[in-house]
Amino acid sequence: MTVRNMVRIDEEKCDGCGECVTACAEGAIQVIDGKARLISETYCDGLGACLGECPRDAITIEERESEEFDEEAVRRHLEEEKSGTLECGCPGSASQVIERCELQDKKGETSYETAVPSQLGNWPVQIQLLPAKAPYFEGASLVIAADCVPFAYADFHRKLLEGKALLIGCPKLDSADFYRKKLAQIFIQNDIKSIDVVYMEVPCCFGLVHLVHESLKESGKDIPLTLIKVGIRGDIIETMQAGHGGEG
Repeated sequence: MTVRNMVRIDEEKCDGCGECVTACAEGAIQVIDGKARLISETYCDGLGACLGECPRDAITIEERESEEFDEEAVRRHLEEEKSGTLECGCPGSASQVIERCELQDKKGETSYETAVPSQLGNWPVQIQLLPAKAPYFEGASLVIAADCVPFAYADFHRKLLEGKALLIGCPKLDSADFYRKKLAQIFIQNDIKSIDVVYMEVPCCFGLVHLVHESLKESGKDIPLTLIKVGIRGDIIETMQAGHGGEG
């Protein structure tokens, strides 16, 4: 242990926007449970590149006793992040491509009467946990769905998800600003073929459509966009081609 400059994050002020995460070249900060957190003192060089990026002034530098900065540990950490496996070993947020093998009946035909196979092809799916760049985003068609959609629409997997990468979130309960910035980075850093936004008919859920439009404008990308409105009784109320989301 040594006395040196170290990042301090005020969790009361932090809104989990994630600006500091992208500003930290060493990967010392992650958003966990909606708050920015220093995941290891050995990753932090104490220079404060993240300070100017925090819109809430939640980050300061303080001189205190801490573990020494370890460049080799940072290198290993960044390599592990790039491969999608976190050093902490937590399987919940490690990026994974899921290979699908359809359930078959005895005749070798796909059977949907006894079991409906999952069409989920990526993990994680929550927007807050998703990396900005991942193998399953490259050349992919995206389904950006409100949290409630798969519960309301029983045929979600077969009709809307097959062959696509899934992102889910709640525009009412989560940070809209964080979603806007994260989605913009996903659009910028990957070659996205198309986007389906699936949202509930309730008024607050249309916020997801607005967020995707804003993210596309911020990214400058010209990506075909389809809007799908789902009713609370489990039916698709409307499907609308919204043109290329980056226009205008």
